[in-house]
Amino acid sequence: MIIVEHDMEKLQRKAATLIEALPYMHKYSGEVFVIKYGGHAMGDPDLARQFAQDIVLLHQVGIRPVVVHGGGPQIGEMLDRLNIQSEFIDGLRVTDQTTVEIAEMVLAGGICKSIVANINAAGGRAVGLSGKDSHLVTARKVSRTLRDPDSNIERVVDLGFVGEPETVEPQLLIESLEAGIIPVISPIAPGRDGETYNINADTLAGAIASALSARRFFLLTDVKGVLDKDGNLLTEMNADDIGALRRDGTITGGMIPKVETCLAAVDSGVNGAVILDGRVRHAVLLEIFTERGAGTLIRRDGT
Repeated sequence: MIIVEHDMEKLQRKAATLIEALPYMHKYSGEVFVIKYGGHAMGDPDLARQFAQDIVLLHQVGIRPVVVHGGGPQIGEMLDRLNIQSEFIDGLRVTDQTTVEIAEMVLAGGICKSIVANINAAGGRAVGLSGKDSHLVTARKVSRTLRDPDSNIERVVDLGFVGEPETVEPQLLIESLEAGIIPVISPIAPGRDGETYNINADTLAGAIASALSARRFFLLTDVKGVLDKDGNLLTEMNADDIGALRRDGTITGGMIPKVETCLAAVDSGVNGAVILDGRVRHAVLLEIFTERGAGTLIRRDGT
């Protein structure tokens, strides 16, 4: 085999990339990373396989990844196929008994198994879980208070079987990680009333990151991260920065709950939370193993 100059340049660039990554491999070896996986990347087969390979690579270099997945679009597609109408309030799907059963089927019975299969095919050892397993998560029912813009009267809206994490018992996850197994978690959990609840995956991932005192919490979404008014990526922020950008209208809409979830995680012991674009190939690796990163890193005090 003859290596021409062009090929040698490509090989040297690859070697330089590995050298750049080396100090971060040392820095994060043995640390827990919780990764919320969802959005467009989860629906693209090529990106899904690439994500699984990235997770296995993290594991191979000593990082201990935990994956929490979403599935709102897939649930919506299944409901449409069954001609079941959905209503959303404050971004949360009103969930009756039939809908929560379909959600559990799609999330735990379909998406989770697919992610596990991809990770195993890439050379890892993954296991699919939900909040129902070994008392991992206990949910409490969520309701919303809405104000009528005309009468200014408030009313409490029942969202059905929509929940949020009340408790997280991480022992099962700790034992899995110690055994070299990568947990993949569906956002379904029981309540103290014995009912099954569908939980927002961002919220669940943040709660699990807090319970594990994770070094990093990654929130993969369909935007680059937090942007300034000119559309430029803000690579690092703290609570004061976020407060200022909310007040001046830079952070609005669906980004508000995402930054709130990240702040709640870092306030509960997570070293840093990152919002980044899951549509970018190898986004997690770029964020972890390069100096510049790929998304918005959020810390409580910016240190």
